[in-house]
Amino acid sequence: MLYILDTGNLEDIRHCNAFYPLAGVTTNPSIIAREKTDFWKLVSGIREIIGEEKMLHVQTVQTTAEKMVEEAQLLKEKIGGMLYIKVPIGEEGLKATMELKKLGIGVTMTAIFTSAQALIAAKAGADFVAPYVNRLDNIIGDGSRVVAEIVHVLEAYQLDCKVLAASFKNAQQVHDCAMAGCQSVTVSADILKAIITHPMTDAAVAGFQRDWNETYGGQTILEL
Repeated sequence: MLYILDTGNLEDIRHCNAFYPLAGVTTNPSIIAREKTDFWKLVSGIREIIGEEKMLHVQTVQTTAEKMVEEAQLLKEKIGGMLYIKVPIGEEGLKATMELKKLGIGVTMTAIFTSAQALIAAKAGADFVAPYVNRLDNIIGDGSRVVAEIVHVLEAYQLDCKVLAASFKNAQQVHDCAMAGCQSVTVSADILKAIITHPMTDAAVAGFQRDWNETYGGQTILEL
């Protein structure tokens, strides 16, 4: 499982990059706009924090294949490192994906809602396909089931493409996708924290601390 942070907030990225086994960061136009700052300064800041070896997914805002490719080349030139260009599913997106793969530029096909969309995106050369889990759940579409279908169809046709599940509102959705065999997820900082949080864990740690302090008077191993 690849855990990727879905945000443009530099403080969250800096914190999570230090404390969690992140594979990278994903953004989209809405996430970028939310930060209300210079675009190039923001994406360069993300790259500086996570380094060249971790993934950074940045979405093109163009609507034609030719302009998508042109924008992707500029992004690759200016950001560098392990970069994936996010392209929405559609005719123009498929055409752009095929061209970008010829240029050796990684592609994440986004706004996926069906396994049929994911399959054709993978055939076009997408490295990742990003189904929107919570948005499917909101229309009784069963997001984790769609993720499982995509995992199955990609394996059935032996396609070199990973599922990057997105759009989560709680840790249970992330867990359901993991159990479905999803290879990667992109989540907020809050959901990352929720994944590792459990009241029984808190109780166990408190018990360890209490028993230790009763015997050793609050001294740590370093102090004994």
